[in-house]
Amino acid sequence: MANTPPSKATPGRSDSQTRGGPPRTPPSWFIRALDSLLSEELRGSPPSDLARCRVLAGSSCILLLFALVGLVAFPSPALRVVMALIFLGYGTVLVLLRRATSHIPPSLVLCSASIVGGGALLFFMRDMPYFGTHAGLMLQPALAVYLLGPRRGIFVALIWACEGLLYPLYYTRLGPGVNASSPDELLWPLYLCAAFSFLASWGLGSLADSARAEAQSTLEHTLKELRDSEGQLISLIESTEDLVFSLDSEGRLLTFNSAAQRAYAARFGQKLVTGQPLFSDTSPELRAAWEAQLAGPMAGQRRRFEDGYELGGTPYTFDISLNPVHGTEGRITGVTVFARNISARKDAEFRMGEMYRTLVDVSRQAGMAEIATGVLHNVGNTLNSVNVSTTLVLDQLRQSRLPGLARLSELLQERSRELTSFLTQDPQGQVLPAYLSALSEQLQKEHTVLLKEMRSLSDSVDHIKAVVSMQQKYARVAGAVEEVQVPQLIDEALRLHAISFERLGIRIERNYAPVPPLLIDRHRLLQILVNLLSNARDALLSSGVEGKRLVIDIHLSADGQQLVLQLTDNGMGIAAENLPRMFTQGFTTKKTGHGFGLHISALAAMEMQGRLSCTSPGPGKGATFTLEFPVSGATPLEPPPRPTLPLNESPR
Repeated sequence: MANTPPSKATPGRSDSQTRGGPPRTPPSWFIRALDSLLSEELRGSPPSDLARCRVLAGSSCILLLFALVGLVAFPSPALRVVMALIFLGYGTVLVLLRRATSHIPPSLVLCSASIVGGGALLFFMRDMPYFGTHAGLMLQPALAVYLLGPRRGIFVALIWACEGLLYPLYYTRLGPGVNASSPDELLWPLYLCAAFSFLASWGLGSLADSARAEAQSTLEHTLKELRDSEGQLISLIESTEDLVFSLDSEGRLLTFNSAAQRAYAARFGQKLVTGQPLFSDTSPELRAAWEAQLAGPMAGQRRRFEDGYELGGTPYTFDISLNPVHGTEGRITGVTVFARNISARKDAEFRMGEMYRTLVDVSRQAGMAEIATGVLHNVGNTLNSVNVSTTLVLDQLRQSRLPGLARLSELLQERSRELTSFLTQDPQGQVLPAYLSALSEQLQKEHTVLLKEMRSLSDSVDHIKAVVSMQQKYARVAGAVEEVQVPQLIDEALRLHAISFERLGIRIERNYAPVPPLLIDRHRLLQILVNLLSNARDALLSSGVEGKRLVIDIHLSADGQQLVLQLTDNGMGIAAENLPRMFTQGFTTKKTGHGFGLHISALAAMEMQGRLSCTSPGPGKGATFTLEFPVSGATPLEPPPRPTLPLNESPR
């Protein structure tokens, strides 16, 4: 940028780049010679004023040489005196140029010397009456306008115009033309044309100066806007902690920000240097890798990738973006490189993944514990029936009449030789038929009771075996997708809660429409169902309403693309302000809850391309939880916002 002090140079930019535009070419010997005639202040002038100073110095040297030639060549003493005065005036201009702080005073001296010297020569050169119409004199007004401006330069044009009108009058009235035999008819017309030309030269010079000033103003305004834009751009790239590079078409550095300089110095122990290739002093492998990465942007393709580096012994990961820079006519003129440090994000993602996996394991264990609790509860209740049946069998066996049959057998063995007389004549033998009839009837009753209890005991054992078998079935590792009959799976989930629902007096209504099977993870779906059933049970228990009811409805959506499962209870309900937060991790209205049950259920449903939602008319009016899954070949549902950090705990 013009006149920008070096202290404000942008990092990574040379002085010529900081001052705007391409680097300046070294001045020629002629320009250096002209600058040597100027003072230090004039050499530091703006470009337009410096150009005027150089023109002033060059004009003074040429006119000084002209005066020196005239001083030697003119034979007339009067003309030599005039040329000496002119020589002195032009020499004074050169002296002033070495000391002046502005070009105006030397320019006034130059114009004054030209007017005085030219006028003196005009009046002293009697044999050359047309000297005042010489084309060289036409340059005087134009030069004055260029050096002094239109307002100051007009006096030069006016003086020369006046001299052009006065000289013919002098020549014909007082000069050599007074005694001429025939008047010069061209003298007046030529000098009138010369006077007009002096004024026209000033006018054209003024127009040119005005156009140049306007162009200069436009250029300065444009440069100011460019400087402002450049300053804003520099502030922008310096305000970010991202690494920013700019390369030309050859891969050489054009600019970079302070963050890039610091990172490069920390990584390679060197400073970035403008004009050198990126990674020029690094390993050949790194240079070759970056040359391959830059090949795409150099061909007009954007590239984005992640790469890892070690800075100061600490590993870092950068998100790097390479973008081509398009010049005129769509030609690729370079590449911009943006590198953002995403190490913290990567660490957070890694920790989040580890936490997620841990919580999923905890959730699965909690779900299995929930199922195991239900299994043990059902087994415990069934064992009560087993215990009752066993006690009844034992009591019946203790009170059995079977020992009387053994004594009867012993008695008959003792009287086997006189069995006929014993049965007909002995009073004890005569009662044996009645005794046998009563004993047979009693043993038959005992057999019936024992058979009934043994059947009950067998049924209880079979129920225990079924519950244990079901627990073993769902204790395997989840993740396998299989064909699942949803109504059957709901009934199995209900059996795990059957005792608790019956004991609490909760009536379950089933409305199962014909639905196709789902290809789904049976374990995860069972976990969701167990969670929803537990949630409904707790809501009904907390409500204290009479006629507790849970309605389970299964049907297809109107378009037949989704299987819809709804669990509607008439429990405590949900407040309107809590509905949007029901599936948020950690939200719960229970005193002992953790707020993870519905959260993990929604997460599991979403991972199986389903959706879990809830509605409620309000507190005390119950709630409906809706679980939707696409049937085979249907488009997956648009899931709600993804919950995070799952655990297995109901929020209600």
